[in-house]
Amino acid sequence: MIQLLPQSEVLIPNTSEPKLAVEYINSYIDSVRCENLSVDISFMNIIDASYVSTMCSTKHYIKYPEGKINWIVSSKLTEEFTHGMSLGNSQYFLSK
Repeated sequence: MIQLLPQSEVLIPNTSEPKLAVEYINSYIDSVRCENLSVDISFMNIIDASYVSTMCSTKHYIKYPEGKINWIVSSKLTEEFTHGMSLGNSQYFLSK
């Protein structure tokens, strides 16, 4: 179920281009110890947010199988679109 995320430090990609956002987030995952991570992609449309969260959740799982990523999105549809992929390390939260 989609929830509201309490205020905390979050990573915000410096681009709205999905491929560049994936590269940015994956670079962060590679270079920083981030077993638990929050990423704000609420400025992206549903399709782009689904793509970015799927690709980066996979990368994060490979490095941190027990870790979690909190995705801050603008629509609950993002979670519905990615639900079938069983990304067990992803949680989706609506932006305020």
